[in-house]
Amino acid sequence: MESEQQPDRDIHRLILFNQDRSNVLLLSEKAGFLFPSVEIPRWQRVAEHLTAATRNEWGCVAISLFASEIGVSRNDSKGHCYQAMECVCNGERHAIHTAWRSIRSITRDSFQHEADYQTLQQFHSKATTAEAEPGSSFTRREWFTELRSWITEAIEFLGIHLSGAFRQFNAGPSFSLIRFETNGPAVWFKAVGEPNQRELPITLKLAELFPEFVPRIIGQHPAWNGWLSLEATGTNLDETKETRHWAAAAFALARLQIESMPQIGPIIDVGARDVRVATLTALVEPFFDAIGQLMERQPKVPPPILTREELALLGVRIQDSLTLLGELGIPDALGHLDLNAGNVIASADGCLFLDWAEACVGPPFFSFEYLLEHFRRVVGGDARLESELVASYRAPWEKLAQTSVIAEARLYTPLLAVFAYAAGTDGWKDSERVRDSQIAGYLRGLTRRMNLEATQLVDRRTPCIS
Repeated sequence: MESEQQPDRDIHRLILFNQDRSNVLLLSEKAGFLFPSVEIPRWQRVAEHLTAATRNEWGCVAISLFASEIGVSRNDSKGHCYQAMECVCNGERHAIHTAWRSIRSITRDSFQHEADYQTLQQFHSKATTAEAEPGSSFTRREWFTELRSWITEAIEFLGIHLSGAFRQFNAGPSFSLIRFETNGPAVWFKAVGEPNQRELPITLKLAELFPEFVPRIIGQHPAWNGWLSLEATGTNLDETKETRHWAAAAFALARLQIESMPQIGPIIDVGARDVRVATLTALVEPFFDAIGQLMERQPKVPPPILTREELALLGVRIQDSLTLLGELGIPDALGHLDLNAGNVIASADGCLFLDWAEACVGPPFFSFEYLLEHFRRVVGGDARLESELVASYRAPWEKLAQTSVIAEARLYTPLLAVFAYAAGTDGWKDSERVRDSQIAGYLRGLTRRMNLEATQLVDRRTPCIS
């Protein structure tokens, strides 16, 4: 890592309101009140852990609302994060020394730490005022009750009803991802805000054009930029090493991409990212100029800092590879810049692909390169098994292109897929975001990966597909 080593777990302090937000749950000790806290492994879904903890530790069925973006900052000096939550159903409280307290009755002297009192006031104010703010649908009182009522009506035609259980996976003022159990198949509600608002029109368009490859949409909530879908049944690739599932996914991905070729215009029109050869070629110079600035701001070595001269050479190699790939004449197709193993469900009936916020249109083999990378991480680096996966993906393409053309195209994709992933999204253009040390370090890391792939491309003799 390029920054100082960070702990692998975060402590989240909970500001847990009751349903009318007049009371808050606090730990009561002799020295004063404290907020309940939950320790969560870094990089895992925070909302899922928070809701499980409130249910198991304090007997409160709660929903997560938002994290701290006010007052003392998202992280206080001790590295604690503040999270606003709302209890939607009280049960038996399992932990001792906790109590609901009226917010009006609490003073500065009530807390062990004055900063906690200030944070509570700020959170309570935000939870109240945010209800009227555009794009804050999921901070309003009773939004969860309204959502459940809407889902009840949306699924009635299927002959199913909500059973009461749910799991919240993502939360924010304009974002939501919740799985609801029914007396039949589970349903998923998802809503997106900026910068991912494109995901709704993309998802609806793909469900219209390619229903065989995406979950079934059963309801749309335009006011919340949200939709409801039936749960995709099958095996999540992130949870299996069985190569038959991975081979089925590779084969289905190729079929989906081939079917998408006549539809790239409508797919781009609804917001898919443009990573076609001409577009990526135009991004090479500005991308590496931005990366050059990030390299110069790298705080320490190792990892190595690429010089401007090295970045210029890398840019030339990428432009040459783009030119050679374009000359092969393989049509552009639907792609997925976030095609990780968790976004693929394999079953005997076929494969479904999820989470299309990073849908793109461009050279099709980029997406397979992402799938192949995750295959190596989950299944392992077995050359024979990897060859079988490649053969599964290649089979549908051999009806459209010669094997030698496919092999040559795949020579360039390990390098170009990384470039498309890094440059095809807007993060590197956002001066505010790249000031974040983690984002800057991630972009530098991707660039070093490109440099490695470019060096290996020069020496490569055997095509990836033989």
